[in-house]
Formats: sequence, structure tokens, C-alpha cells
Amino acid sequence: MSNMTKTMAVFSGSAHPELAREIANALGVELGDIHLEKFANGEIYARYNDSIRGADVFLIQSVAGVLDEELAARGELDLRRPFRAPHHSASMASLVGGGRKGIPGEITLAHNGVLFLDELPEFSRSALDALRQPLENKRAVISRVMAHTVYPADFQLVAAMNPCRCGFFGVEGRMCAKAPQCAEDYLAKLSGPFLDRFDLQIEVPAVSPYDLTSGKTGTGSAEMRAQVLAAREIAAARFAAFGASGLTCNAELKGDMLEKALDMGPGLRRFAAESAEKCGLTARSLNRILRLARTIADLQNEKKVSKMHLIEALSYRRGPLTRRPAGKK
Repeated sequence: MSNMTKTMAVFSGSAHPELAREIANALGVELGDIHLEKFANGEIYARYNDSIRGADVFLIQSVAGVLDEELAARGELDLRRPFRAPHHSASMASLVGGGRKGIPGEITLAHNGVLFLDELPEFSRSALDALRQPLENKRAVISRVMAHTVYPADFQLVAAMNPCRCGFFGVEGRMCAKAPQCAEDYLAKLSGPFLDRFDLQIEVPAVSPYDLTSGKTGTGSAEMRAQVLAAREIAAARFAAFGASGLTCNAELKGDMLEKALDMGPGLRRFAAESAEKCGLTARSLNRILRLARTIADLQNEKKVSKMHLIEALSYRRGPLTRRPAGKK
């Protein structure tokens, strides 16, 4: 039997020809000649003008389509971190991915960026609960008749919501006649395991007209950015000292590495355990609180996690979403 050496053939789709050319150059092959046509239904017809017999063929094409028409027209890639904010009517398939061909959803389009869900309880419960596994393993597994695909989904989830459907729960003189039951029913649309995956839960009270017109300013974005970058540098130096240069932030700390980063004494460990038991926290919640306490310490340029760092981290976990509305026991 004669030996056959397979060749590699790389072709460009319509989305990013420059990227395909760079990939071909990196592989040391010439970009193939291809003719593309688009049907009325959006499907693409491809005819290879080069011989591909016996070759491994790769067509470089975005399965998500062109996300920025202006950049695509200039042949440029969007190197900014993505920010996705789907409407609350989005289906489970549009968030996680799916369809007949298993196309990527919003969580993949937000990979290495932010997924912002406004009016959180207005999303369907099934769509929100479908985010639980991707939030843990950082990937979306799509299984359909015509496709079984794994997409990356390492995103930061940020959400916002009103305290109740009318939006006035807790505002003196403006609460509806159904309060506090309306607030409890509204929060009940969010499952416990889904809420358990939020590190921070912060109540933002209404801003008075006086505060809006007073001209007062808080910490600016530039100052806050500098604080975050300084904390990230502290964490990066710690990861390097641990021989874990592959880590990028405290949120990735697990097991023994988390224990090393915390460096807590017996008294502080006992306080953390007792607090978790008193608050009825899950093991997942406790680990998230410990990682958050480590980050708070880094933001304050503290080498060791203290009791106050743990208390602050716990205060963010015991937020409005984990408390029953006033009037309920």
C-alpha cells in the first residue's frame, strides 16, 4: 500500500478574509481560491476553484455572522471585549445557543466580556436556569439533530431588576396595594440555584431630585479602573509566586490554590464556617465569598484576608435577593 500524504487547504468565507489570510500564513499554506454566493435565506454557497481531493479542508467563517459591519468592511477584527445586552423576551436558544444548526447564543457572543440582563425576572425562568451550567464550566454544549457543538462561554454576568413589578416596593407612599406579596412573587421567578451563582447582590436605592441636582460626584471611572488594575497586578504576582501563571483573576481560585491565597488562621476559618452555617450558605456560596474577600483585600492592598474583608463579602451575599420582603417572616 502506498503512503499518502494529506495536504491542507484553507479557504476564506465572507466574514473575515483578512483573518483567514493570517491563519493561512501562520500555517504556511496559500489561501485557496473560492467562489461564494449568498442565497435569499442567508445560506452561503461555496465552490472551490482549487482541487481539494485528498486534502484536509478548512473554511474560515464566523458561525455567528458579521457582528460589526463597519469593521468587516475594512477587513478588521473587533478586538474590544464584547458587551451583550439581549432583550428580556430572548428565548433559551438565543441565550445559550441552538437552532437547527446549533448556532452560538448570547453567552458565547459575550465570551471574555460582559452579558448584561436588564429586567432580570422578566426573562423566562427556563432561559435563566439554562445559564447555570455555563456559568460553572465556562462553555455551552449544544446538541441538535444536525450538530453537536461546544462553544466557549466565559463571561461576566451582570443583571438589574426592580424590587417588584410596579417598581415601588419599599418607597414610602408609593407601594401598591399588593405589597409585600407582589415583591415576593416577583423574586420567586428567580430560582435559588441561579441566584447562588451571583457573587454580589447590591440594593441601589432611588436617587432623590436633590442628589441629582447637587453636583456631588463619587469615584470616577478612571480612578476606579486604576484601583482594579492595581488589584489585578497584586493577584498576578501572587499567582506567579504559587507557580500558577495560567490564572488571571481570583474568581478562578479553587481548592488548594484558594487556601494558599486566603492564608487564614484557625480563628478566621471558624468565623467563616460559623457565618456560612448561620446564613444557610451552600458550599458554592462559601467559596465565592472567600474569593470575594480575597479580592476586597487586594483592592485595599492588604496581604492577608481579615475578618472585616469576610464581613464585607458576606454583606454582598446577604443582599435583597436573599431576604424576604418586609412583612414576611
